[in-house]
Amino acid sequence: MVGTGLLSAPQRLSVLGYSQVLMPIYFGIIATITLWPMVWICSQYKGDNLFRINEILLGKWMGKGINVLIVLHFTLLIAAVVSNYMNLIQSNALPEQTTTVTILLVLILLIYIANGGIKTIARFCTLTFFLAMPMVYFLRWGIEKGDLSHIFPLFNFTSKEFFKALQQGYLSILGYELIMFYFPYIIDQKKAFKHAMIGIWITISLVFITTVVSVMYYSEWQLEHVEFSVLHLFKAGEFSFVERIDIMGITFWVSLILTTAATYLWSARKGLDSIRSKKNKYHVYFITAAIFGIIMLPVNREFQQKLFDASIYIEYIVILWPIFLCLIHLVRKKQVKSK
Repeated sequence: MVGTGLLSAPQRLSVLGYSQVLMPIYFGIIATITLWPMVWICSQYKGDNLFRINEILLGKWMGKGINVLIVLHFTLLIAAVVSNYMNLIQSNALPEQTTTVTILLVLILLIYIANGGIKTIARFCTLTFFLAMPMVYFLRWGIEKGDLSHIFPLFNFTSKEFFKALQQGYLSILGYELIMFYFPYIIDQKKAFKHAMIGIWITISLVFITTVVSVMYYSEWQLEHVEFSVLHLFKAGEFSFVERIDIMGITFWVSLILTTAATYLWSARKGLDSIRSKKNKYHVYFITAAIFGIIMLPVNREFQQKLFDASIYIEYIVILWPIFLCLIHLVRKKQVKSK
């Protein structure tokens, strides 16, 4: 759930000014509510992931059609994650160099991790979580140099501004919906909701802490205009033996980018297996090649970003999709009983 979205969360919420402090709490409540139908529908088909459930409830052809859209969406989403991270590297660390070689290296690592299966990805996620957690320490200077009075929300925003912040800011915690694809591999499925909810609120705690420190440290103008503002918080740090702590942050962050993209890549491969009704190790290479092609499209950055934003907003449909499937399941179950 922690990727490039966290780095730009304060900017996405800047329409609320300093009142954005409470937004991560709202995100956590919404995520908890939407998590329940995901776990419930998967628990009704314990050995099947969402791709198979779509075919069971919607029929073979309609189900496969939906699965094709999900795979295409995941492909665009991975391209967006990798591209945004490359933009971060180029703007902060390597402004005069191209990122083609770096993109290829990241994609090779993604293939390696995804080919290891969901257990390898899970172990990698656990490892990177503990590697990245110490980065929270670097927020201490933002707290020391910030203004504590900024964190008290004024609620001086309109409902339109609130929903705009909700729409843009919620992108910062996306990723928990992937439980619908690896649910069959969970050993203790009865506790899946509880454990997933704990994971969500750990992420929400990190987003909340980061948002609070950003609000304390930055002015309202800076919250709106400074891209990847969380990364710039690291620059407030003072170590005599480290000249640029933000470069250290970028280096550590690549592990979080890999965990995010690798899980989506593994899910997309499972989708392609389902669509073609056969497993093929080369599916991951096809998807990765498509990702590279999308990132390297000869279009301007503005058009590419609009394409990526559209794919990210489709995630909201994926999050709400289990509610629709739950209704279909209940209707079909009722029809079977009446017959």
